[in-house]
Amino acid sequence: MRIDIISAVPDLLESPFQHSIMKRAQQKGLFEVIIHNLRDYGIGRHKQIDDYQFGGGAGMVMKIEPIANCINDLKAQRSYDEVIYLTPDGKKFDQPMANRLSMLSSIILLCGHYKGVDERVREHFVTLEVSIGDFVLSGGELAAAVMVDAIGRLIPGVLGDETSALFDSFQDNLLAPPVYTRPEEYNGWRIPEILKSGHDGKISEWRYEESIKRTQARRPDMLKD
Repeated sequence: MRIDIISAVPDLLESPFQHSIMKRAQQKGLFEVIIHNLRDYGIGRHKQIDDYQFGGGAGMVMKIEPIANCINDLKAQRSYDEVIYLTPDGKKFDQPMANRLSMLSSIILLCGHYKGVDERVREHFVTLEVSIGDFVLSGGELAAAVMVDAIGRLIPGVLGDETSALFDSFQDNLLAPPVYTRPEEYNGWRIPEILKSGHDGKISEWRYEESIKRTQARRPDMLKD
């Protein structure tokens, strides 16, 4: 899978993909993350990428020409399944969306900045608008990093144990159950005896029941269906 990220401040995205699981996945050639500096497509001698709003108002707006030129340049080299704009008023990013996007071949993530992008970008270039939550960030870069991590770990071969992602929270519309590791006892606090039984069926049943309990206590909205 290939993910191209268009950013006005690309330095913000250097670190998240150079460590741990994301780094190893790229080294294995399982997926690529390519970061594009929008300033490279800026207008004029000063490589301008933003301008004042028509009609007045506070805040600058990202210009259409640099974004259009960058997207068109990328599309001239390959086809893309989605061109995604990161924006607070987009569709809420969740696990089902991460699952769907992880099965695509190539996507573009356009990071908003300043007061957002010229509306014509959204009307004529963007195929999907996504938000990671009901709050506002300084730009879409952190949201892009979140999406890439959530999507990338679902690609076969990225995790050491490919079944691990199947038991993450939200995969079956339940929160994940409690987990424990050694020592069996610490400060008088013991792990549940069932986890030492070696009975896979009973352990699975216990984990499912614990997932339901945790979801009921912390996210009852997930159990409405």
